[in-house]
Amino acid sequence: MADVAKLRANLEKRGFLTSYFETARQAADYLTEQIRDTTVGFGGSVTAQQMGLYERLAPSNRALWHWQGGTLEQAVQAEVYITSANGVAETGEIINIDGTGNRVAATLYGRKKVYFVIGVNKIAPDYDAALWRARNIASPKNAQRIGAKTPCAVKGDRCYNCDSPERICRGLVVLWEKMKGVGEMEVVIVNEELGY
Repeated sequence: MADVAKLRANLEKRGFLTSYFETARQAADYLTEQIRDTTVGFGGSVTAQQMGLYERLAPSNRALWHWQGGTLEQAVQAEVYITSANGVAETGEIINIDGTGNRVAATLYGRKKVYFVIGVNKIAPDYDAALWRARNIASPKNAQRIGAKTPCAVKGDRCYNCDSPERICRGLVVLWEKMKGVGEMEVVIVNEELGY
């Protein structure tokens, strides 16, 4: 079972804001109140999709998401950016693996605020376990979701460090601390399993 108190304390020491909600609905209500009258971009996130965040935020913002008819370029230039993480360590590291780069690029520079919305299933005890989770749980499931022809998508069991042209694991970003080029970064923790 994840030690959420330890996770929050370590994230906050590293400059991240944190919030915690028992349910996805409570977290979505919170984000709807926090994000108004701005441009909000979405990174490819099953978590955000499951929570209905685009539908919740679009009426009071200019919402931009390539899964909803927008473009990658529009989303990464929004003032506020919402994504998730492939793994978050109780020791405070946030890990994302990406194939195109748009999702991680928008978390590194230029946004007024970045929200990482995570279910408790994304939390691991330490960096090595969070990286293992990102490579061997999140990445194969994402490869399956998009129908990639990779060993991890076909077998669905682990990363094969393949050389497939459809490989989605092309870049690894580890946030050890809040990025200086972003106004605020907040990890929104939900006590439910969300996303991969």
